[in-house]
Amino acid sequence: MTKLILILGDQLCPQISSLNGAIKNRDTVLMCEVMAEATYVGHHKKKIAFVFSAMRHFAEELRKAGYTVRYTRIDDENNAGSFTGELKRAIDDLKPQSICVTEPGEWRVLEGMKLWSEAFAIPVDMRPDDRFLASHEDFKTWSAGRKSLTMEFFYRDMRRRTGLLMQGEEPVGGRWNFDEENRNPAKPDLFRPRHPRFSPDEITRDVLAIVERLFPDNFGKLDGFGFAVTRADAQNVLESFIADFLPAFGETQDAMLQDDPFLNHSLLSFYINAGLLDALAVCRAAERAYFDGRAPINAVEGFIRQIIGWREYMRGIYWHAGPDYVDRNFFENARPLPWFYWSGKRT
Repeated sequence: MTKLILILGDQLCPQISSLNGAIKNRDTVLMCEVMAEATYVGHHKKKIAFVFSAMRHFAEELRKAGYTVRYTRIDDENNAGSFTGELKRAIDDLKPQSICVTEPGEWRVLEGMKLWSEAFAIPVDMRPDDRFLASHEDFKTWSAGRKSLTMEFFYRDMRRRTGLLMQGEEPVGGRWNFDEENRNPAKPDLFRPRHPRFSPDEITRDVLAIVERLFPDNFGKLDGFGFAVTRADAQNVLESFIADFLPAFGETQDAMLQDDPFLNHSLLSFYINAGLLDALAVCRAAERAYFDGRAPINAVEGFIRQIIGWREYMRGIYWHAGPDYVDRNFFENARPLPWFYWSGKRT
């Protein structure tokens, strides 16, 4: 049975569930840059460029690993402009017997996927996204019967589940949370290490030109694009963070300086969210730094809490709350955000 395996732009991981069991010389991986996803909300130009470049590099990674990849660029003449449209084109051309996809991260995309089996008259195998540590069922079980869904208690449960910074049933250091030690103001430091930056290669330069041409009115500038767009470079960013920034991460994690926008922050979230880094592996690397004496407990605990606490918790809340969550307006705000909220310019 031939499969068409759709991989989304935030699923750039060789271990993604949709690739499990794939037969390289028979199945086809479909990846597509589509206007519907690039425009459903306003995106910063650098975000669009990062996602498209990371996708193109991942497609090359898959090809080198022996996969057959069908890739649609945003500027391809026959681009249908949506996941559904690109699936239809691929199905018409390849005649697969089934579709396989890892569940998306948004209700909006999920609702469209639910229509595919009937629309295309072929089976759709939608698999869980097991890159997250808490499944939908896990969060449902944790939240059942609780009067309030407090992140701190969810976080403690995740610590127990993963064993991160645990000594048996007790937290390392005798406390679950060292936030009281993580509220110091930041000070200018000319000797603070520089966060890694990467010169755009030919693939990225092509993407930057396309984004500038197709999205001229989007907020932000493409000048100085230096993100990692490959798994190897993202791993370098992680290693740099652990060595150079994690030791002081905790004490300044809530601070800002006008002339030092990054301070000791990890700048890893977009690599984790895109699939270039594994969330648990990132946490394990930080944990090793503590046990090796290279970073203090307040820094390591605070960093790990951001990932297995807030990241997992907010994902759980999003799916738990339902598809109308995006339209809720508890404070009944009615005025639109001014343009300078996005542009950073008052004029």
